[in-house]
Order: sequence, then C-alpha cells, then structure tokens
Amino acid sequence: MTKLSVNINKIATLRNSRGGNMPNVVNVAKDAERFGAEGITVHPRPDERHITYQDVYDLKEIVKTEFNIEGNPTEKKFIELVLANKPTQVTLVPDALNAITSNAGWDTITHKDQLKALVTMFQEAGIRVSVFVDPIEEMIAGAAETGTDRIELYTEAYARDFPKNPEKAIENYVTSAKLAAELGLGINAGHDLSLENLKFFKQQIPHLLEVSIGHALVCDALYLGLENTIQQYRRQLEE
Repeated sequence: MTKLSVNINKIATLRNSRGGNMPNVVNVAKDAERFGAEGITVHPRPDERHITYQDVYDLKEIVKTEFNIEGNPTEKKFIELVLANKPTQVTLVPDALNAITSNAGWDTITHKDQLKALVTMFQEAGIRVSVFVDPIEEMIAGAAETGTDRIELYTEAYARDFPKNPEKAIENYVTSAKLAAELGLGINAGHDLSLENLKFFKQQIPHLLEVSIGHALVCDALYLGLENTIQQYRRQLEE
C-alpha cells in the first residue's frame, strides 16, 4: 500500500501571512492524521517563510505517523535540526536559497561523496534517508551508490505533461522505478501530484511506497474540506 504523507508547508505560509498562530500547523497535522494521512511532511527553509524551525520541534512532539523532514543538507542549521528531532525520514533536496519550491533533483554522480557522507550520518542516527532525484537512470544508479534507503522521484515533469499524453509523461518514471527496485531502493514520489494525475501514476509505478503532497491537496481542501480531500487522495492510491 502506498502511503500518503501530507505536506503542511502551505498551512504555515497562510499563518505567516498574518502573523499569530492561525491556522495552527500543529492542529492541522493532528487533524490530517485523524482524517487518514499516513505521514506529515515539512520542508523548512533558511528564511523560515513557511515552516519554521520551532514548528519542527512542535510537530515532533505530536506526529504519530511518519514524520518526514525535507530540505537542503548543505545548510548546517538544517542538519542540526534533523539530528535534534530524529524524524522517521529525512529527504535530501538540492533546492537553492532563492527557489520558490523544489525544482530539480540531485546530480548524484557529481555529489556522490557528499551525499554518501550525509546518508551515513543520518542513518547512524536512526533516520531513514531519501534522496530527491529526476527520473534519469544514471541519477538513480548514482543514488544507489550513496547508500540511501530510498529515492523520491521528482514528479513535476510528469504532472506538467500528463494532460497532453499520460503514457509519454510516465515513461521515464516507469523505467526509473524499475531500475530503483532492481538496485534495492525504496521509491517515494512528490511534486505537483494531484487528484487528476495521482491514480494513473500509482497504477503505472511499481513498488511505490509513499507520495508527499501539499500544494494541490491544500488547494483542493479549500473547496472539498480537509477530511474529504485526504480521503479522496487515499482512494486514488488504493484503487
């Protein structure tokens, strides 16, 4: 069964736009779990424009499913945050400081030694590690050489091309997922997955363990309600 991890960054963005504590990210995380989410994902950035470092500490105290912290491990503060909170999983993402959102996977060949050292450090702390990658076979093979437990397939290209040609959009992801499984890597996926494209992705990708979804899910919740939305996403993964 593929797990749904709900990314609550957008909840924090809304809160930060007015100051104060509404909506309360801790309460939203509790509700998301109560409504069926099997994980909570956060992606703190150095400028704390959405999830703050304090949010991470607060969420660590209450998350009862899988807690996934995403971020750029070149930032010392991020590494310290992860080691202090020991989430279920850390997802290593090479996002630039000025990036609005994640926009590329790792070059796992160029950065192999750096990633290998980070993977080992987090694993020794008892944290499962996932490396964010594009659906390129060389990058999948490079990720395996770092010793990571999982990869997270960056699905922006799939989501962009899905409306025009679903079979073509999924092609590289199927090939990459098969290779990852052969190399012993667990497979996660995330970025722009939605109610429109999630079911097809799940049906085509073998061994998919987890999807992390935030922006589309929160947008849907404005119309459908959070509980109904989470249940609808779960159904896409179960059918």
